[in-house]
Amino acid sequence: MKGTVGELGEFGLIRELTSRLTTTPAVRLGPGDDAAVVAAPDRRVVASTDLLLEGRHFRRDWSTAYDVGRKAAAQNLADIAAMGAVPTALLLGLVVPAELPVTWPTELMDGIRDECQVAGAAVVGGDVVRGDTITIAITALGDLRNHEPVTRSGARPGDVIAYTGWLGWSAAGHAVLSRGFRSPRAFVEAHRRPEPPYHAGPAAAGLGATAMTDVSDGLVADLGHIAEASKVRIDLRSGLIDIPSQMNDIGQAVGIDPLQWVLTGGEDHAIVATFPQDVKLPARWKVIGEVLNPSALPQVTVDGAPWTSKGGWDHFGDIEDAQ
Repeated sequence: MKGTVGELGEFGLIRELTSRLTTTPAVRLGPGDDAAVVAAPDRRVVASTDLLLEGRHFRRDWSTAYDVGRKAAAQNLADIAAMGAVPTALLLGLVVPAELPVTWPTELMDGIRDECQVAGAAVVGGDVVRGDTITIAITALGDLRNHEPVTRSGARPGDVIAYTGWLGWSAAGHAVLSRGFRSPRAFVEAHRRPEPPYHAGPAAAGLGATAMTDVSDGLVADLGHIAEASKVRIDLRSGLIDIPSQMNDIGQAVGIDPLQWVLTGGEDHAIVATFPQDVKLPARWKVIGEVLNPSALPQVTVDGAPWTSKGGWDHFGDIEDAQ
């Protein structure tokens, strides 16, 4: 498609974006009216929202518009799954410059649509606005299907900590891209397009998970939220965490201990949860620690000691390269 967003115009852009969408049975009324209508059989709606800003969260020289779309949808839909809910719908707010080629927002929408299909959800509406910097605002919705939400506040001493998905892959990919390389491809793609295990969230709820979150800001940081909300101490065992040989190779090449990426990298959107000790976990879940009574030590420790290395994402901390 030729031309710019400005040449196409607001309503032309909206028509082009919505024409690319698919739907699901949960969508009773999709884009085109004042608001969408999404079925909520549970009579409760799980909702989460997030923002991505060009130069802060993504770079166009590192990721295609399609990649950015997949990532934008994934990080929001993962929040729904981490509550033990099934994703149902997504709303998009988009700010773009008038001179941006039309192909960029249309490919972005393709990525959002395709990630929604992986999670079983659909884009149901949104808004587009002219602005100087590309900004993507996502709101995701989900259905608990008559189960109670799994919050951060339910972990209890004696629980085990387990995760499913990838840890440290996105951070390793970011390190590769930061040095001007594009391989190993698996890690670069993990940074560009995370693959959250959406079905694992509701499954963990069914297994009796006591607390749960997705790993967006780093394993230590996100488990710190659980520790604080549950008023417990969480101890991770580094020897139980699998680090792929290629990640070790990348770490050697750039002079970084790959355990740093695993513990503080974030953006893989793995699901991490606490479970009672007697729960028999499927093979996809890896136990990596335990929940202990609170003490004078920091709320999250590694092998019984404080984790002192810098890491974990804080939007109001030091400015870093785009993630």
